[in-house]
Amino acid sequence: MKKNQNFFWGLITTLFLFPSIATAQDLIKGSEVHGNTQLDAIYYLPDAKLGITDTTLDGRLIRMNGYTEVNYTLGNFTAGMRFEAYLPPLLGYDAKNEGLGVPYWYVNYKNEFLEVTAGNFYEQFGYGMMLRTYQEWTLGFDNSIRGLRVKVTPIKGITFKGVYGIQRFYWDPYNNNTRGIVKGFDADFYLNDIFPSMADSKVKLTLGGSFVSNFQKDKTKDYAAGNQILVMKLPQNVANYGGRFNLNIGDFNWFAEYAHKVNDPSSVNKYIYKDGNGVFTSLSYSTKGLGLSLMSKWIDNMSYKSDRTITNNMVDINYLPAITKEHTYALATMYPYATQAKGEIGISGTVTFHLKKNSALGGKTGMTIAANFSQVNSIIRNPVNDIDTVGQPGTLGYKTKVFGIGNEVYYQDANLEITKKFSKKWKGIFTYLYQTYNKWIVEAHALPDGSTTVYAQIGVADVTWNITKKHSLRGELQGLWTKQDKGNWVAGLVEFTIAPQWFFSVQDQYNYGNPTTALRLHYFLFSAGYTYNSTRVALSYGRQREGVICVGGVCRYVPASSGFTLTLTSSF
Repeated sequence: MKKNQNFFWGLITTLFLFPSIATAQDLIKGSEVHGNTQLDAIYYLPDAKLGITDTTLDGRLIRMNGYTEVNYTLGNFTAGMRFEAYLPPLLGYDAKNEGLGVPYWYVNYKNEFLEVTAGNFYEQFGYGMMLRTYQEWTLGFDNSIRGLRVKVTPIKGITFKGVYGIQRFYWDPYNNNTRGIVKGFDADFYLNDIFPSMADSKVKLTLGGSFVSNFQKDKTKDYAAGNQILVMKLPQNVANYGGRFNLNIGDFNWFAEYAHKVNDPSSVNKYIYKDGNGVFTSLSYSTKGLGLSLMSKWIDNMSYKSDRTITNNMVDINYLPAITKEHTYALATMYPYATQAKGEIGISGTVTFHLKKNSALGGKTGMTIAANFSQVNSIIRNPVNDIDTVGQPGTLGYKTKVFGIGNEVYYQDANLEITKKFSKKWKGIFTYLYQTYNKWIVEAHALPDGSTTVYAQIGVADVTWNITKKHSLRGELQGLWTKQDKGNWVAGLVEFTIAPQWFFSVQDQYNYGNPTTALRLHYFLFSAGYTYNSTRVALSYGRQREGVICVGGVCRYVPASSGFTLTLTSSF
């Protein structure tokens, strides 16, 4: 426990040291220092009903994640660094995160023609199916590249980008026998800027293309297949390339991207030699009072990592777009969808109506209605020949049809949301959802009765009462009804806000329909927070139910827990 306390105070000192230094901005005339910091700390308590004991927690009851990022600018030059500490990491984060140090630093020079970055950087080519590196703190995800990035704009409307480096893998130093070297080139052509005749055109067109390669020094692989050992020769260079366009005509916008990945045997695809393909497209229309959007994607064997032995979210080179709606209410997020890199086909559509004030349906204050539907299915997989089974290691894996829809439903979400302002003081958001969730596909385990799919209906009522200009009271009532998994849930929340500084809330999630009577538990949570300028401190006490957290189709598992949580965020 003493070790945890020493780490805690060391971390607090570090988190506040950088902002103090940042106030000394007059050391060099014209320079600026900016940054932000966050601390998430939890004191875990044993909870017999949740099955949590001191032994379960390994005696490490105090856990925390924290970082401080500082950026310094002087003219065309920028430099920055991020200090991180996981002492130890919160439950649900990979234990390999434990430690502290500076895993991210960079120096950058930029003018109208050239931009050069050395050190760590985040980059995205197109929509990301060939390359996207980014950081998501809530997921414990960071696939930044350390190396060199160059961006050139030779003339207005044309941009070239090149990257070279290695990806972050927790705190591990680079080893050329494991992680590969990532190299990439990207080009964008904004035709309306390139051709003067198109400058004032209502038709706006952008074309782009990318090429990415990963070199991993790994010539052979011994793979156990039943009673046999397969000795496979593995490609050391794996390329991923493709193109895209974005067309805008008045209120219409159409984007499409295609990616092709050459054969890439890995732990994710069970070492098959099949090429990968990905198609993503989105079409939208927006005008006064009406918004329409349609997205679709087809993914086939598109896991692309700089280390083929890794199966979790780390060292992903590319990003496979999520088309399902990301919900924010507690019970609506109980069954989130994770993108299936091995193969999926999906479609999503949203219609949004803004009904005018004083109209027949809108009433005196108007109303917004949004309807969304999304569904993701398996893709068609057929045997390559009469000898090999589908997905057999060391073979081409399977044959498929482009845009071929399989029979297995991975996920389905139909939802309707109504936002209504009743008066100057009252407004409400009312949501209904119907979800189909294939637990076997998304979480890799079946339901207690051996089945695989959950069918759930969810209702949410969110009402806010603005008592005065500074005081407001918000209430939520949620229900989830299902005959599978853990059965029915009900949730409620009451939140009182004193703007712009204070908030207080109490909430509960109750699993009243759990088939096991002893597990019909309440998950109470009491929270309070204070904001001063750009600093926010929040403290909560209660239980956290187990589940999956997803952001953009990338997910992590969160175990059940109980205790005190401190969250501190600040920017300077």
